[in-house]
Amino acid sequence: MVLVCNQPEHAAAGDVEVFGGTGRNFLNVALTSRAFLYFAYAGQIGGDKVWTAVDGFSGATALGVSAIEGMAGIAASGLTWTQAFIGQMQGSIGETSAAACLLGGLFLIYTRVASWRIIVGCFAGLIIPVMLVGFIDSDNPMISMPWHWHIVLGGFAFGAVFMATDPVSATQTETGRWIYGLLIGFITFVIRVINPAFPEGIMLAILFANVFAPMIDYFVVRSNVKRRLRRSV
Repeated sequence: MVLVCNQPEHAAAGDVEVFGGTGRNFLNVALTSRAFLYFAYAGQIGGDKVWTAVDGFSGATALGVSAIEGMAGIAASGLTWTQAFIGQMQGSIGETSAAACLLGGLFLIYTRVASWRIIVGCFAGLIIPVMLVGFIDSDNPMISMPWHWHIVLGGFAFGAVFMATDPVSATQTETGRWIYGLLIGFITFVIRVINPAFPEGIMLAILFANVFAPMIDYFVVRSNVKRRLRRSV
């Protein structure tokens, strides 16, 4: 993989980045790097070759268990919703405590670093379709998972609060932020519930929405222009 930089000062400092440096990326940098490592070295970072510390824990996460055994697997493990919300469970960094993620989100909203519209849109985009299909009788264990479990398992809370709100790769218009957030939540639902081979979904959902963010803003601006032109006639 070749990374090209058009800023000599960055190249001289050894900081070689795609699209010209910090603030010019159209994809979330952290998620793009994680996606590359995840798919290029899946066996090394997620298989039986992973090294575990002597005092560590190696095993399936709660979301991984639920994707195979459904809520019965969660019940058999003894994990309660309160424990999952607080973070008293095994999991990767960023996916254990939904409470900590929400507290961080409140701070980002208070300081106006993150858009609350994107965060609320992400949660609504996941919760609404989950509630709509929850009554369907299916062999897919993820369909029967309640919405309040979806938001505390896996990295959804972390992604919706800290990754989706990236001010560079997200949408810039107010209406576009609602659409962007809803799109992320809905794609997460599609990947988690409909695709049994990949129980997480938030990473790919955000990257997919990043690609469409400029187009969303474009159509929102064009819609506003057309509406104002009609008023002036």
